[in-house]
Amino acid sequence: MANSYDKVKTLIRTEKGTALEEDRKYLFEVDRRATKVEIRKAVEEIYKVKVHSVHTCIVPGKKKRVRQILGRVPDWKKAIVTLHEGHKIEVT
Repeated sequence: MANSYDKVKTLIRTEKGTALEEDRKYLFEVDRRATKVEIRKAVEEIYKVKVHSVHTCIVPGKKKRVRQILGRVPDWKKAIVTLHEGHKIEVT
């Protein structure tokens, strides 16, 4: 059985993610096979907060070129987690 840290890989710290924090929304990179319920339980367990809703989407990988070789970055899954009123994730 996978633990919570296998489901939620990292908190995404981007300009868009920082702007969403005002609305109690946080961006996470999650495992492609993780469901919304699993993501909710993992975030609640790791950060000790109460999750209101979870939205997920698959982000398509970009094409990259290293010298003459063309390649592609793999697709990944992003979760937008909204917290209940009064809850906050402390980011250092």
